[in-house]
Amino acid sequence: MKFTAEQIAGILEGEIVGNPQAEVYKLAKIEEGAEGAITFLANPKYASYIYTTRASITIVNKTFEPENEIFTTLIKVEDAYKAFSKLLEYYNQVKLMKSGIEQPSVVSENVTYGDDLYLGSFCYIGKNVTIGNNVKIYPNSFVGDNVVIGDNTILFAGVRIYSETEIGKNCVIHSGTVIGSDGFGFAPNEEGVYSKVPQIGNVIIEDNVDIGACTTIDRATLGSTIIKKGVKLDNQIQIAHNVVIGENTVIASQTGIAGSTKIGKNCIIGGQVGIVGHITIGNNVRIQAQSGVSKNLSDGEAIQGSPALPYTDFNKAYVHFRNLPKIVSDVNELKKTAKETNKNSI
Repeated sequence: MKFTAEQIAGILEGEIVGNPQAEVYKLAKIEEGAEGAITFLANPKYASYIYTTRASITIVNKTFEPENEIFTTLIKVEDAYKAFSKLLEYYNQVKLMKSGIEQPSVVSENVTYGDDLYLGSFCYIGKNVTIGNNVKIYPNSFVGDNVVIGDNTILFAGVRIYSETEIGKNCVIHSGTVIGSDGFGFAPNEEGVYSKVPQIGNVIIEDNVDIGACTTIDRATLGSTIIKKGVKLDNQIQIAHNVVIGENTVIASQTGIAGSTKIGKNCIIGGQVGIVGHITIGNNVRIQAQSGVSKNLSDGEAIQGSPALPYTDFNKAYVHFRNLPKIVSDVNELKKTAKETNKNSI
């Protein structure tokens, strides 16, 4: 799909300097710009490339004035970085603007869906599913019985949504993610043989949640596992049964959260963090990567380590840990000196 400088300036409310009919059909970095590409200049570090780029169109700040000859058509805006981000969002929306039900696919009885549904080939939609407007479900996805999916939500290829799950509006769920699988619940009998505890709850995902590829969110034993609005989850995260994650919390890759833990809002949790079950983590908490969390955390805490310590305490302790061989050597030398001193004093 091609766009002219005139069309793009209209989207960005920008001013054209150059050819208003210059056409582009791809995006590029300014140092790699070629004919037919659009790029941007926001960081002064890359200013020299404006004179060598062959991109057909370049978005720049209004304050920019070239000092040498340029070969690219300029679109001047208040903030080039924000304008290019807006353009990326627009491009992504156009790219994902699909509709219709491809075949083969299965849509079971009593399914209701809104306008502009896209259902890719080899999808299965279970009974009594409710799907909102402008929902995109890409090929090879599974949606179980009694699922609810809100407006403008996207399920990329190969997503698995188990029965009874509720997904809000404007959510994005990436490939390979499984939502609503059984929680890890087993009870041993007198002989030590484990029997499964039925997991009959569900998962609720509120509005504006993003979930990365190959993440798993288990259904509750009873009640609901809840991901509240605005939460952003990276790839390969495990969220166990009956967990609650508060609004606008961000969690990085390979983190595991055990059952029934409650996490507050606006938290930031690094990669490879392990969080035990049945604890409460407050609001605005910061947990550094590879930390092991085994107890409740109050609002605003920042921690690191395994077991996790307050962040500043961990850094102080780590300085000494790095010097531990020298400290041990010094202690041994002191013991040796003290022993010799005692001998001489006898």
